[in-house]
Parts: sequence; structure tokens; C-alpha cells
Amino acid sequence: MKKVLLLLLMATMFIALPAVKSYALVTQDTTATAPPDDIVFTEVGSAKDSAANSQVKTEKDTLKQDTAKVEKATVAGKDTPKQSLWVTFGLGLLAGIAAFFLPCIFPMVPLTVGFFTKRAESRAKGIRSAIIYGLSIIVIYVGLGVIITLIWGASALNEISTDGFFNIFIFLILIVFGVSFLGAFEITLPSSFVNKLDAKSDAKGLSGIFFMAATLAVVSFSCTGPLIGTSLVAINTDLLTPVVVMFGFSLSLAVIFTMFAIFPSLMTGLPKSGGWLNSIKVFLGFLELGLSLKFLSTADLAYHWGILDREIFLAIWIVLALILGVYLLGKIKFSHDSDLPYVSVPRLFIATATFVFAIYLIPGLWGAPLKAVSALVPPLSTQDFVIGQDSGGGSNQTTTTGHAKRKYAEFLHIPHNIDGFFDYQEALAYAKQVKKPLFLDFTGHGCVNCREMEARVWSDARVLKKLKEDYIVVSLYTDDKTDLPVAEQFDSKILGTKVNTVGKKFKHLQAERFNTISQPYYVLLGTDEKELVSPPIGVEFNIDKYLQYLDNGLSGFAKKQTNE
Repeated sequence: MKKVLLLLLMATMFIALPAVKSYALVTQDTTATAPPDDIVFTEVGSAKDSAANSQVKTEKDTLKQDTAKVEKATVAGKDTPKQSLWVTFGLGLLAGIAAFFLPCIFPMVPLTVGFFTKRAESRAKGIRSAIIYGLSIIVIYVGLGVIITLIWGASALNEISTDGFFNIFIFLILIVFGVSFLGAFEITLPSSFVNKLDAKSDAKGLSGIFFMAATLAVVSFSCTGPLIGTSLVAINTDLLTPVVVMFGFSLSLAVIFTMFAIFPSLMTGLPKSGGWLNSIKVFLGFLELGLSLKFLSTADLAYHWGILDREIFLAIWIVLALILGVYLLGKIKFSHDSDLPYVSVPRLFIATATFVFAIYLIPGLWGAPLKAVSALVPPLSTQDFVIGQDSGGGSNQTTTTGHAKRKYAEFLHIPHNIDGFFDYQEALAYAKQVKKPLFLDFTGHGCVNCREMEARVWSDARVLKKLKEDYIVVSLYTDDKTDLPVAEQFDSKILGTKVNTVGKKFKHLQAERFNTISQPYYVLLGTDEKELVSPPIGVEFNIDKYLQYLDNGLSGFAKKQTNE
């Protein structure tokens, strides 16, 4: 029964991966290039200038004067980060549970139980030792999370979702992890290091228990390493993410091993080790390979290489899902797999789920929206062939309108055939001409929540009608890597860097005007460039609330027009 439940859990993780990732990103910045360490931007929904600016002692310190408001901003919406960290913690828990049933860890349960059985002089001491063992596991993994944070820091970790070449690096790492799980090779630590830890675990007292936990962490690295790495990059990272992921991951393992150490009789209910363990490992390998494409896609979109269009992305996912289904039916065998005499019912159900997932993706090759995975796949604008694209897909709107081509429209796009702009000044001039309010959409190629908002909220007929008819939409891609003409380049004090790309140009605008660099970020402006509704909003999947925000902006604009 436990085996059945476990395999079903694995299938659920595979099918629900887009949803897990999407909700893990609900309240985090999805395409925010990290500013210098001494600059802190407010998050979506933050109060502006809620703390007084500090006194500047010298007139020469102009940079600090320019950024004092940004540095002193405080976060008002505290519930949002908490929700995000809880989901991050949950992802770590799931990764820990999955890791327990991998071939590197599961067979160690009897060894762990035997270790504590030998040492226990009394039941009370045995329970105490088991608890210390569990806490040691948590300390080791959380310590690793702290080290990752101290070495790279939140600013560098944010590069995962912004820098194109770093995304390629993550793509390659996940490919290595995935291939490793398929059995091509194992990622292991030096045997001398493992042997030294194992020897120290024989010591009496607390040190022996700690080194036993350390031995578990090291010996299982070939399985836990890829899972931990994937968990860290599957969601956007900030200062707390590595620590929270590691805590969730280690808590799962700690609780499980502690329970078996305290109650050895529970072992009788475990299924025997066997080929099913490697099947789970292979399953996770396919999951890693599929996830890796998201990072390559982010780089491809930011630099406009055109190597991973939507149909190619979906074709690879379809093939991976089909191969996984065939593997689960026993028609494909990898190097570490044992013979499969028959197909169990759980395998059949999971294989069926993967085939269903593949079939669901197939219409996307001809332009189906695929809302369930829209946050992960490239936008529809990258697809060469879309059936009925005039009905509101993601094709370039300049092909369906009679006006002259707008700035950056040759490589940037707005979904649902919204006839918008990609440059703030150009949009502002047009808004003044037609006397309509501006809808600023600070977005990004690698912004998962931006794609989710466009698929789930913008696609609503009521929302789309207002965006098309009542507002002048300007989508400002803050992570685009297209070079600016030399004449348009400048040094940004607030970003602490040279603005030499289209993305940095609009990131500077967002940071300077609105004290944030998070996306998505939706600002409603009048033609006087003042906010119609304050504060602006970010991720809001509640369509009624989003409509109310748009209506408030129209009401505010109408009042201004009346007063004028």
C-alpha cells in the first residue's frame, strides 16, 4: 500500500509541477536584476517612503541622497512573503519525502535502526539519541543553506531568474542531474571523505550521533544533491530561500529517520528494496530534464536567439512524457533497472497519467493556450504556426493593425493581440493624443507569474476588453538583453550600473519612479504621469479584484479629465 501511495505521489508531482512552480512564485520577484547590496527595493504592495530619509552629512554623497527613499522603504504587505515562504518550505518537504525513497537513502534505514539499537542503554536514552540524530540532520542541511547564502548572497541568487548565461548554466546543471538519475553516472563525494566521517560515527556520545547524520548526508549525496539543487532553482531565490528549502528538506528526512530509530517495529511495514526504487529515481530524472528547458527558454527569450520556440519546447516535453510512460510499462530498461516481470496497477495508472499529459500538450503545437503550463512554456508569440491566430493568441499585433511599426515591436510582443507599446515615452505621447490612461506592464521574458497573469487574468473577456479599449498598454520588458544605441546609454545611480540594454532602461524607470524592481508590476497612470490608483499591484489572480483595480483607474482618470 505504501508503495502505491508513493508512486501516486510521484505522478502527482510530475503532473502538478507547473502548478507547484506557479504558486511558489505567487509573491516573489520573477525577473528582477539584483541591485547593489546597499540598495533595497520595496516589494509589490509596499508602502512608499514609510520611514524618514536619513540625514546626509556631506554634499558629495549624492548617490545616497538619490537613493535614500528606496533604502528606507519598508514592507507593508507582510502576509505575501509569508505565504511564499510557506510554499517554498512545502517544496522542500516534498523533495525530502521523495529523497527518502531513493536507492541512496532507503536501504540505509536498517543500518540507522541497527546503529541506535546497539547504542541504546535504555529506551529513554535511545529516544534522546534518535532526536539528537534528527536535529543533527537538520543542522547539517540548514547549515549548507546558510553557506550557500553567505557565499553567493541574495543578490547573486536572484541572477538565476535574470541573467541569460546564468540560466544556461542552471540548464546544464539540471541536464547533468537528470542524466545522472537516469543511470549514466553517479554524482558522489570523494571516498576518503566518506570513510573519515563513517569512522567518526563510531565514537560515543553526541559527536558519534552527529557524524552518523553527516555520513547519511554524504553517502546519499548522489541522490540528494540533484534534488536539493533542483529545489533551489525551481523557485526564484532570495535571502531566505536556501535556508527554508534546506529546512523543509531536512525536516522530512529527520522526522522519518527519527521515527524509525524510536520505533524500529515500523520497519516491518516498509516495502522491500528493489527495482521500484530505481524507477522513482528515473522518474525524477525525467522531471529534471523537463524542468531544465524552462531555464534555457528564459535565456533564449532574453537574447532573442530563437533556438527554443514554443513548438520545439512542447515537442520535447511531449517526447519526454511519452518515453516516461513507455518506461513505466517496462518497454524501456536503463542500466540500473531490474527485470520487470509484470506491470503493477500503480505503474499502469502513472503511465496513463504521463500519456494523458503528453496528449494534453499536443494541441499546443498548433496554438492551443495550454493554461495549465502557460507559466512554464515560451509565449505563443514565439510559435511559427497558430491556427486561428487572429482570434487572440500571441502573434505580433503589428501584423493586424494599420499603424506604423512601434519601437521594439520587431522583437517584443503583447499577448491576446493587444495593440500596445513597448517604450514608455512613445506610449505616453500616444496616450496624450488619444486622451486615454496608461497601463504600465513591467514584465520580463523570464517572469513566470507574468505569463500566468496573462493566461489566467488577461484572457478574461472583461479584462481584455478594458485593456484593449480603455487603456494604452505599454509592456516594459525589464530583462531584455537587446543593446541600446550608444546615444541612449547612460549611468544609473539607482541601479549602480551602466544602462546599455532595453531591459536595464525600463528597470531603471521602474526603480526610479516606483521604488521596486519586481515583476509583474501594473501601474495605472494619467497623461500627467501621476498614479491613478496607489499603490500599484503585482500578482493578482482574483479577476474581480483586478477588474476593480482597472475600474478605479478609469474613474480616477475621468475625474481628472473633468477637473481639467
